[in-house]
Amino acid sequence: MNKWLVALTVMLPTLIEIIDTSVVNVSLDHIRGSLSAGIDESTWTITSYLVSNAIIIPMTGWLSRYFGRKRYLIFSISLFTISSLLCGLAWSLQSLVFFRVLQGIGGGALQPISQSVLFETFPQKQHGMAMAIFGVGIMFGPIIGPLLGGWLTDNWSWHWI
Repeated sequence: MNKWLVALTVMLPTLIEIIDTSVVNVSLDHIRGSLSAGIDESTWTITSYLVSNAIIIPMTGWLSRYFGRKRYLIFSISLFTISSLLCGLAWSLQSLVFFRVLQGIGGGALQPISQSVLFETFPQKQHGMAMAIFGVGIMFGPIIGPLLGGWLTDNWSWHWI
């Protein structure tokens, strides 16, 4: 299998997870307004995601060994995607916070699993290069996220519904 295709494949979900983190930071005012929440309440959308993310990251190695890396990666991508959809459909602040917890559980495993897949795919003498390419790709998440979040909150229109 082409190692560069594997690198791109594992980098994309991780990049989307990083973009998602920064998009919510930019969209807090719109979340507050849409869900009639205060500043301290709306920040729970960020806090809940980060806490669940921080809890699942150290468990990722054990979970991927227990369930199998491939199964756990597919599960994490699926949970992250479904919970992202549910975040977009959230009807209250409480539902959004709950869906963000699920999203953090799914997204937290993506970066460690992606790196372990890269280490397994690339020969040992190319590990540094693989991580450098992965790092450059992931670096664009915090750059693209606020731009995308700002653009979406300013230009997204619900007139078509």
